[in-house]
Amino acid sequence: MERRLTPLDRCLTEIGRALSTVAAPAPEPGRPYPAEDLPATNLDDASRRHAAGLMRVNHAGEICAQALYNGQAATARHDRVRARMESAAAEESDHLAWCARRLKELESGPSLLDALWYAGSYAIGAAAGLAGDYWSLGFVVETERQVEAHLGDHLKRLPAGDEHSRAVVRQMQADEARHGEMARHAGGRDLPRPVQEAMRFSAGVMKVLAYRI
Repeated sequence: MERRLTPLDRCLTEIGRALSTVAAPAPEPGRPYPAEDLPATNLDDASRRHAAGLMRVNHAGEICAQALYNGQAATARHDRVRARMESAAAEESDHLAWCARRLKELESGPSLLDALWYAGSYAIGAAAGLAGDYWSLGFVVETERQVEAHLGDHLKRLPAGDEHSRAVVRQMQADEARHGEMARHAGGRDLPRPVQEAMRFSAGVMKVLAYRI
């Protein structure tokens, strides 16, 4: 017989996921590194620090994505939606691994506030799931729309010679757009304007802090 999970089992599972995302080494990606075949380039110190700051923001964003999807999966009402959230989280782990690798190449590291980003995003994701599956899918649509725009801004702001970071960001942007479309086609609802603005504000705070810390 298959053992049914207790609330304690589920709580320990979620704690394990959080620790593996925030504290463990970056996961092995399921897809090739987008910049694998690009020739090496040299950046001056100022350009390298700026690129590292932007990629640290992107890495923190992927920590948030893992937490959001895990929180939404934990409170989803239907197995179909739960499976969709878990699948999206697994694909986003490629982004997490790519950003971690690029940060290492830039002689830098992730945000010191990753645990805070995870905890806050998990709570938001769980709340979105409790609001109902179609609102939760709508939250994915809006999140991915904002992330896609944010990555487009980074493509403009990365140093001119940093094609390695640019290749990673381009692939991430394409994946985020696809995730948003999938959520919309699955029935995601448009979120109220105040919720969209609150999401944009909280993401802005994260980007300012993660760039520096």
